[in-house]
Amino acid sequence: MANLEEYQNKYETVKFERSNGILQITFHTNGGSLDWGGPAHREFGHAFADIGSDPENRVVILTGTGDNYCAEFGGPRPQRTPKLWDTIYWEGKRLLINLLEIDVPIIAAVNGPALIHAEIPVLSDIVLASETATFQDAPHFAGNLVPGDGVHIVWPLLLGQNRGRYFLLTGQTLSAQEALELGVVSEVLPKEKLLPRAWQLAEQLAQQTDLILRYTRIALTLQLKRQMHDMLGYGLALEGLAASDPKRG
Repeated sequence: MANLEEYQNKYETVKFERSNGILQITFHTNGGSLDWGGPAHREFGHAFADIGSDPENRVVILTGTGDNYCAEFGGPRPQRTPKLWDTIYWEGKRLLINLLEIDVPIIAAVNGPALIHAEIPVLSDIVLASETATFQDAPHFAGNLVPGDGVHIVWPLLLGQNRGRYFLLTGQTLSAQEALELGVVSEVLPKEKLLPRAWQLAEQLAQQTDLILRYTRIALTLQLKRQMHDMLGYGLALEGLAASDPKRG
């Protein structure tokens, strides 16, 4: 088992704060909005494992920093080799699987544009979005990559098969209101009310017993876990195979 003191200062891209069993995790890059890159890809799976191993965490709030949830890359994207992709494969599998292995309810508070790995917050049990939030899968098909690292599971599941495939193939951007209408998010709020609402909901959930919280989360994620275990590794392998093609632009 983990405890907060062990992992509170362990990660450069994740900030932790807890009150009365409610753990808020805030993604960032050097204190500002998260730029996606090696550190986040490397750290998130380990951070989720620590969170899920800490019995003092009863509800989790997941959010970003500043104006964007995650809208930029934090470094170059080199040509992939099989050896390099093996690391991405290992990290990518554990990132989403360890997120789903957090056996307490998760509330996402999407503070702004989520253009890169938006599947992370929308996998939460309750998804709140600021009025400035947008949702896109920018890195994959539109960026000459196979959408195989979990987005091929999440978006067709949330949007329906046809809308999900359209979303991934066209690089469609959903506004917060469109995401609300399509059922991707549950509430859209002014940015200044986003985190207070997340905490209000977390405190409401936290009135339940530990077993009710944990076993409800387990029951509600069974289908997601099954699909991730069945499809994530294969999708990552396909993505890596295409990424190593020297003809890739």
